[in-house]
Amino acid sequence: MTDYLTVSTLTKYIKYKFDQDPHLQSVLIKGELSNFKKHSSGHLYFNVKDKESVISAMMFKGSASKLNFEPKEGDEVLLEARVSVYERRGNYQIYVNKMQLDGIGNLYQKLEELKKKLSKEGYFDNSNKKTIPRFPKKIAVLTASTGAAIRDIHSTINSRYPLVEQVQISTLVQGQQAKDDIIEKIKYADQLDVDTIIVGRGGGSIEDLWNFNEEEVVKAIFECQTPIISAVGHETDFTLSDFVADVRAATPTQAAVMATPDQYELLQQIKQYQFTLTRHIKQYVEQHKKHLEHLASYYKFKQPSLLYDQQIQKRDDLEKQLNQKLASKLEQQQHQLNILKQRFNPKHLETSIIRNQQQNSQLKSRLTQKLNNDISQYKNALKSKIEQLNQLSPTNTMLRGYAIVNKDDNVVTSTKDMSENDEIVLTMKDGQIDAIVKKVRCNDE
Repeated sequence: MTDYLTVSTLTKYIKYKFDQDPHLQSVLIKGELSNFKKHSSGHLYFNVKDKESVISAMMFKGSASKLNFEPKEGDEVLLEARVSVYERRGNYQIYVNKMQLDGIGNLYQKLEELKKKLSKEGYFDNSNKKTIPRFPKKIAVLTASTGAAIRDIHSTINSRYPLVEQVQISTLVQGQQAKDDIIEKIKYADQLDVDTIIVGRGGGSIEDLWNFNEEEVVKAIFECQTPIISAVGHETDFTLSDFVADVRAATPTQAAVMATPDQYELLQQIKQYQFTLTRHIKQYVEQHKKHLEHLASYYKFKQPSLLYDQQIQKRDDLEKQLNQKLASKLEQQQHQLNILKQRFNPKHLETSIIRNQQQNSQLKSRLTQKLNNDISQYKNALKSKIEQLNQLSPTNTMLRGYAIVNKDDNVVTSTKDMSENDEIVLTMKDGQIDAIVKKVRCNDE
């Protein structure tokens, strides 16, 4: 009897073959996302297609959480996946482990990631922006030595502000070596003592402008001490160099405009200032002319003697007052001098000396008598104190036949402090006796 396979058996067999094939365990696929859906569980379900074929695909939540971009319908992507069979429907599909944007999409993704990183680190903060000098003396231009950018910048600066010196620094703006060259030229220009640096190039694709998105270039612009104007691409083009520069210009021509004043506007301002200044000078002269005419018509100027007659009289009054004060002062000084002469007259001095000698003699006599009385009182008091001390002195006590008892270098004052066979020392008026206690008798026993 012929054996027939069930649908599930055949499906499992095919799945087994897929799962055992090492070539299908990790395949690299590129294509376009379609029918993209994100399940509430976090899993992603979608198709990957090209012009001729469509493959069902899914990505588990664990792998999807590691994506650094949000996939969407129509994205061109690069996938790393495993091929297997979904048994319930019996069709093969891929299980995606990794996903990234393809080509330009990947560049935009990388650009956005770097922009967020540098912004978080403060490279784009307005607080770090430097002011572009209004009247520069020297401007460095970093761009390709040929092309529309350098022509536009030079012609614009020459027409607007021919006084400024332009330093052209030929710089690679595209290609593998451009990044290092841009960094080197920025550092070089920063040492030239220029007022402003213009970094620019013409328009192009994101790939063409990519060197101005490199992190090292951004940091070189940030660390530059000279104000920088970024003029990379056209008005719709934006690079990270635009964000970090002190000023962003939409085009190289606009960069030249931002870097310089317009000579015609300056001339117009000078004319306006000249007109205003001339008007103010005329008004000032006219006002003072009228004031001078008014003064000239004053009656005192018509009779000059009226101007100084009062002043002469005032001067005479002041002179009189001064002479009076000087005379009064001299009289006071003369009076004080006469008093001093009388005070220091030899006769008066002799009388004063005799009087002072008599007073000193009297004071000496009184002081001597006072000292003698005090000494006598102190002697009597001292004698009384000595007698009191003698009465209390242990020596006097011993002279009357008493002795001082010591035990262990301590004075014994009571029989209660003594015991039989204690060794004691008796101190008398003329020496000491070592003794041993035979018996102790207390008065209260």
